[in-house]
Parts: sequence; C-alpha cells; structure tokens
Amino acid sequence: MQKICQSCGMPMADESVYGTNADGSKNSEYCIYCYRDGKFLQDCTMDEMIEHCAQFIDGVNKNLPHPITREEYIGQMKVYFPRLKRWRDSIVVSDAAPANPALVGVKEIVATMADTSPITFISSVDDQGFPWTKAMLSPRVRKGIRVFYFTTNTFSLRVAQYRANPKACIYFCDAEKFVGVMLRGTMQVLTDAETKEMIWRDGDTEYYPGGVTDPNYCVLKFTATDGRFYSDYYPRSFVIE
Repeated sequence: MQKICQSCGMPMADESVYGTNADGSKNSEYCIYCYRDGKFLQDCTMDEMIEHCAQFIDGVNKNLPHPITREEYIGQMKVYFPRLKRWRDSIVVSDAAPANPALVGVKEIVATMADTSPITFISSVDDQGFPWTKAMLSPRVRKGIRVFYFTTNTFSLRVAQYRANPKACIYFCDAEKFVGVMLRGTMQVLTDAETKEMIWRDGDTEYYPGGVTDPNYCVLKFTATDGRFYSDYYPRSFVIE
C-alpha cells in the first residue's frame, strides 16, 4: 500500500520524498516538504495547510479522470485531513473518555442530539453510487457516540442497499437551535434473536404484527468512524476513537 504524508496527504511513492528525523534518518510518515530534521516546516493549522495544498490543484487534476475545482478540492480535504496523523491529535474524540478536554463538547452534542432528536436521517448508497436518504425514528439504543441501533423492515430497499454496500451516515438536526451532527461509518443488518429482543418495545406489533420473530423486523447497527458538527455558527470535523 502506498504511503501517504500524514501532514499534507501527498502520496509518497518512494523513500526519496520521505521526511527526515532529527538524527537524519528517514521518516516514512511525513514527506520532505512537510517534515525535515525532526521538525514540521510549516507552523500552521489544518485549514491553513489545506489552503496551502489547494494552490497545487492543477497538479492534482493531472492524476484525476475528471478535474475538480479548487473549492471542491478544499471541501474534500476538510473531510479527509482529519484522518491524517498530524491533525488527528487535536480533533480526536474518544468514545470512552475525551482525549482532548477542549472537545468534551463534541461528545456531549452527539449524545444529547441522539437522545433527544425525534427523527434521525440515515443515508445509504445505491448500486450506481448515488446517496439515498430517509427519515427514521430515533435510535433505540446508543452505546457511547460510536454505536447506534435502529429498527426497520427486513424487506426494505434500505436494507438491500446496506447489504450490498455497508457505507452509511446518520444525521441529527435541531432546527430551532441551528445545530446539526453528521456521523459517518458503516451499517450492519442484524436479524439474530438476541439483538432483536434487545431493542424491541411494547407497541412494536403495530409495525411488526408477528412480534419480535416477525421476519420483516430487523435491526440496523450503525458504527461511526468520524463526523462533523455545526454549532454556534461553527463547523468542525472530528474522528471517533
């Protein structure tokens, strides 16, 4: 697998573009344009690094089948860069305990919205790569800010799409407070008796007349890897660990 610079995202095809440590040895995590002699060459924020890289959009487009604009590149990198090592330390949210005290609010926002939003928007991907979004009832069970369980119909289009492609996202929105949280990850379709029993509630026979063993009743288990929230007129991406 080709290495990627964990600062600017540049592919590093061979050691000639590896950065160097303080002792002169090669550093395979960062490229020579970002890291030299054990130090980063740019004292900047993640957004500033993205703006810096965006000036090379012409070079990026040479390797793409369909050219993108500078604005499209910046938008894509704001999703991609939080996964790079240099920027993760400051924007990682631990599901068990916050790794960075400054981000305690992120975990609280996700948890509160998941517990209070009556509706959750979920998205799947069809066989042509297009997203499909629908409104669902709020999660039946939440485990931290990583795992969420929903009920749905086994024979639905959504289930068929998740079985073919587990990539998914869920979105919570508070229109009055102008707050939104998007979580990205994977969706599993579960039909085992234990999981179905775990989230079954009185009154569900209205939707599934056959009860907990109804073949048209199944569980969607969403596992988040990262996300983005908007609060106080400020957007922020984060990684969940």
